[in-house]
Amino acid sequence: MIEVNRMKYAALFFVVGLIVCVVGILFKITHWHFFGFSGKILLSIGIILQVIGGLLLLYNLVFPKKSNDL
Repeated sequence: MIEVNRMKYAALFFVVGLIVCVVGILFKITHWHFFGFSGKILLSIGIILQVIGGLLLLYNLVFPKKSNDL
């Protein structure tokens, strides 16, 4: 069984990346700039966070933490 705490970090990275991507799409459509952040930068940051979350998820699935229950 995969430990839930390790999965939380993967899900957190993915969800934060998704939120940043949605905000980046809004910035890109409306041509907003906020403290030097444009839609292009926010989309790049969001996609990088989603990739990190996906890689953490794959790592947790391939290499599960060994438990000493038995």
